[in-house]
Amino acid sequence: MDAATNSSSASSSLDPQALAEAAAKAMWQRDRTAHALDMALLSVAPGRATLRMRVRGDMINGHDTCHGGLMFTLADTAFAYACNSHNLNTVASACHIDFLAPAHEGDLLEAVAEERSAAGRTGVYDVTISVVGGKAVALFRGKSYRIKGEVTASLNGEG
Repeated sequence: MDAATNSSSASSSLDPQALAEAAAKAMWQRDRTAHALDMALLSVAPGRATLRMRVRGDMINGHDTCHGGLMFTLADTAFAYACNSHNLNTVASACHIDFLAPAHEGDLLEAVAEERSAAGRTGVYDVTISVVGGKAVALFRGKSYRIKGEVTASLNGEG
């Protein structure tokens, strides 16, 4: 049984797209890291999310490129929105990133997260980070684990 079919009866009464949008809205309101890094949530769908982040001067490392940890944070954030899009609280259990090319100050990075597998409490998601209009700069794979509760309690009558 996949994560989408495991949600409560109240939240499952919403169509999957509306559920993904409601969960993303609830997360976005609480996501201080995404806001601090000026990320933009472009789209969300069941098992999928797209975010953007412009590389700022304070994100540049000693090699005059975007710090890998900040690219990881963008990928991890896209992963979070994709794996929580079924409105089931889900966290990372493991993540891996391969850096393919550097990103530079002023680059607009886009992270596209896609669900590859969701079964029981676990899932696998791939995220590609690209420079908008250019090449891929990183590939990220995240493994998720579903924990207790829903992203937004208001969908199940608790809020």
